[in-house]
Amino acid sequence: MTAGPPGGRLEGEPKSLWVASAGTTGYPVLRGDVEVDVAVVGGGIAGLTAALALKRAGRTVAVIEAGRVGTGVTGHTTGKVTSLHRLAYTELEGRHNAGTARAYGQANQAGLEHVADVVAREGIDCDFRRVANYTYAESDDALGLVRAEAALASRLGLPAAFTTDVPLPFAVKGAVRFDGQAQIHTVKYLQGLTRAVDGNGSFVYEETRAQKIHDGSPCVVDAGSGTVRARDIIVATNVPFGGQGLFELRCHPHRSYLVAGRVDTQPLGATFISADEPVRSILTANAGGASYVLVGGEGHRASEAFDTAGRYRRLAAFAHDRLGVGEVDYRWSTQDGIPLDGLPYVGRMSPAARHVFVITGLRKWGLSNGTAAALILTDTLNGRANRWARVFNSNRITPVASARRFVQENMKTAATLLAGKLGGRPGHAAPALAPALAPGDGTVIEVNGESTAVYKDADGRVHAVSAVCTHLGCTVAFNPADVTWDCPCHGSRFAPGGAVIQGPATKNLPTRPAP
Repeated sequence: MTAGPPGGRLEGEPKSLWVASAGTTGYPVLRGDVEVDVAVVGGGIAGLTAALALKRAGRTVAVIEAGRVGTGVTGHTTGKVTSLHRLAYTELEGRHNAGTARAYGQANQAGLEHVADVVAREGIDCDFRRVANYTYAESDDALGLVRAEAALASRLGLPAAFTTDVPLPFAVKGAVRFDGQAQIHTVKYLQGLTRAVDGNGSFVYEETRAQKIHDGSPCVVDAGSGTVRARDIIVATNVPFGGQGLFELRCHPHRSYLVAGRVDTQPLGATFISADEPVRSILTANAGGASYVLVGGEGHRASEAFDTAGRYRRLAAFAHDRLGVGEVDYRWSTQDGIPLDGLPYVGRMSPAARHVFVITGLRKWGLSNGTAAALILTDTLNGRANRWARVFNSNRITPVASARRFVQENMKTAATLLAGKLGGRPGHAAPALAPALAPGDGTVIEVNGESTAVYKDADGRVHAVSAVCTHLGCTVAFNPADVTWDCPCHGSRFAPGGAVIQGPATKNLPTRPAP
């Protein structure tokens, strides 16, 4: 694979607009032993929201973040804070019932309003603004879908209406509109949460990767250079590590892509997503003193063959042709867990867990779902009943809604693992000799009988690491557009030198001699 994909230069810096336009944080690495009431593993929207809510309730907390705050999944989202999740209510009523769909909507509306409250109460400068959110239809088939979604969502008590007045610069046939929704600069919001959490007996630690957790009295998080002892642990790391709860079997990683380009027009007072395929997510935002249009979509299961450069190009073409964007300035991708039955998992890590709790499976709407999940766990840890806890229960059994997909998704994962072992998956062939690599190229080859991931950097230096994912042993593939090693089985991603970018893997790819 080559870093200069077919079709000419790939537009944009491979970096999230939110990460690029926010300052960096500098919280310390955990060293030694710390004792608090609650340890939170993961400094994204769910973990930091729970940490601040628990601190407000009088608990001391310690947040452990493997990288820098805002550089994980939350810092790579669209920035939409909304309870309109494309056509989610039709899906959830069909899989479950109207009561479950209503609870999902209420929880996400509560998450939205909690974000608004935190922004105001903590004085967080994160470009928060109220907008309408639309799921729009361009085809007759999609028009029927949005009419039905609007009618259902309205019956469920959500701020929904069907409209043919959609403020997009191209023709559409109609949309479901939710009023009173919001958008934020995701990294600035997380940084504001972090400032509010740190201090007065509570702590935030960065560049501190949790390695093991122990459920006991007290619970212990082992982070290598130090430990946190606590009464309770919340694991909010997108895909939980450690194998407890078997969430790698109950969620599948789904990748999405975004591009952002500057425009001279004022931001729209709304955000959008298409009901038609391929999905297109649209919003405008101010960042770093400039106005940007963001276009997202091109999503796929992480195990599927992917042409990353082609996906970025299709999004850029849509931005150019439909929305008046000139040059794309930034491009990025992210992954989220898609739960088998369509509902996030929030609660105890496993049926046997006593003091370890989990938030995962946020189905690509993490800003509202993650906030709602954090509020559920805050009530749980404070001994209060929460009306949405049963619907989001991490140990629920929903065979009608999930059994078929459980078999389908895990057979796909098993096939991917087997193909990688046999060298049969595209991009995983293992030649006996290293091919000639241009700067920026990467490939997987056999070196002394071992699958080795080889990358040549822009200066011509060759870097070699094991090609075997440290999570469950799948073979990684080189992603030339994002310059990462990606595991197709459960979504772990690694830097060219082997460092973990995204779990569930917790250990880096070991270095190998350069061929």
